[in-house]
Amino acid sequence: MGVVYYANYLVWMEVARVEYCKAVGFNYKEMEMEDGIFLAVAESQCRHISPARFDDEITIATTIAEAGNRLVTFEYEMSCSGRKVAKGKTRHIFLNRDLRPVRLPPKYCTLFGV
Repeated sequence: MGVVYYANYLVWMEVARVEYCKAVGFNYKEMEMEDGIFLAVAESQCRHISPARFDDEITIATTIAEAGNRLVTFEYEMSCSGRKVAKGKTRHIFLNRDLRPVRLPPKYCTLFGV
């Protein structure tokens, strides 16, 4: 069909989320390794607006739409040369190393806007 496979948009949202964390001041991998805090996807959605094609350069604007001590929701807007390609959202629950729900440690609260 000449268009990007639909599941790639979810991969792009993950990459954008990791880059967002770096931009606000922390490394997601270090949060997992050092603090034992994981962001498990509880819900994801993507609305495809206009097809992206092979070799298009996609820009992704990432924001936190909602944040609390136990959950965080990211929103994504994907575009190509000013043309909106897709909008997405992922909702995450904070888990510990045993994959049990936990409260976000205070050192991360301001970074997530809690």
